[in-house]
Amino acid sequence: MLSRRDFIRGANGIALTIPFLGLIGCDDTRADGAHSISGKTMGTTYNVKVARAPGTVDGDELASRIQASLDGVEDLMSTYRTTSELSLFNADAPGSRRSVSPDTARVVETALAVADMTGGAFDPTVGPLVDLWGFGPKGGRADIPAQAEIAAAMSDLGYRNISVSNQGLAKTSQARLDLSGIAKGYGVDKVAELLDAEGVEHYLVEVGGEVRTRGLSPEDRAWRLGIEKPNPAVRDIQHVVGLSGYALASSGNYRIFFEADSQRFAHIIDPRNGRPLTHDLASATVIADTTTRADALSTAMLVMGADKAMRFARENDIAAYLISGRDGNFTDTASPAFERLFSA
Repeated sequence: MLSRRDFIRGANGIALTIPFLGLIGCDDTRADGAHSISGKTMGTTYNVKVARAPGTVDGDELASRIQASLDGVEDLMSTYRTTSELSLFNADAPGSRRSVSPDTARVVETALAVADMTGGAFDPTVGPLVDLWGFGPKGGRADIPAQAEIAAAMSDLGYRNISVSNQGLAKTSQARLDLSGIAKGYGVDKVAELLDAEGVEHYLVEVGGEVRTRGLSPEDRAWRLGIEKPNPAVRDIQHVVGLSGYALASSGNYRIFFEADSQRFAHIIDPRNGRPLTHDLASATVIADTTTRADALSTAMLVMGADKAMRFARENDIAAYLISGRDGNFTDTASPAFERLFSA
C-alpha cells in the first residue's frame, strides 16, 4: 500500500507518487542526470522532475528558464495584473479588437473550442458569476445571491461574445475573459515544450495539480499519479495510474465552499444557470495529449454531472475517470478510452 508520505499534493486532487525535496526555486541535480525543480507560479506551486537528462543540460539554467516560462504565461493571462494582455482586453469596450501574443491567442482559441463542444459547460467568461458567489479575488460571502443579482451577472456573460482570429481578440459585449480554468494547464505545456527542445526525453511537469509526462521515471517505470478521494475531511487516494506521454488534469468540487441556509455552495459555477453545482459528481479526471485541453475538459465534465459527462466522454472518445458521492461514500466510473490506456 502507498503511504501518504509518498505523494505530492496538487491543488486539484492529483497526488504525485515521486520523491519531493521541497526546494522552492532550486534545482537538485544528481550525477545520473536527474533534476528536481520546484517553485511558485499563478498563485500555486509547480514541480518538475527530470530523469536521465542529456549531459548538455545545466540544472540551474534549466530552473531559471522554467521559472521564466511560467512567469511569462502569468504576465500574459493573469486577471490580477492590470497590465496583462487579458486584463487590458477585459477593459476594452464592446466592439473592440486587440492584438495579442500567440500564447494568449492559442489559449483563448482552445478555451472557446472546448466551450463550444461542451455546450457552454466550460465558459471562459464565467468570472462575474465566480465573483458574485464569493469565490473570486475579493473573497467570500455568507449569503445566497438574489436571482436578480445572478441575472445581472449573466447579462454580459457568454463565450459566443468572444472571438479570436489572426492573433487578435474581439468581443461584442462587455464579457471578460478569465482563463484560470485553463492557464495552469497551458503553463505545463509550455514547460514541456521547453524540455522537449532541450532534448529531455523523461520528465514530469506539474502546476497546481495539472500534470504532463514523457518517458519514464527514475525508477524506469511510468510516472505514478494518485487521483485523490474527494473527501474534504481526510486526504487519501482513490486510484493510482502510471502515465507516460500523456497529460492529466482533475477538477474537484469538494474543498472550497461556503454554507448558507443549511446548504453547501461549492466554488464550481455552472455558467449555464449561474449557480453552484448541486449534483453528486465530486471529481472529474481527464487524460489528453495536452494539459491545456485536459484542464478545460475536466472542468466542463464536472459541471455536466456524472451521467452527462460519461455520455460525453463516450461520444467523444475522451479518457475520463469520474468519482461520485458524498459523505465518504463514493463510486467511480471510467470511460472506455480511459480503460484502454491501462488495459495492456
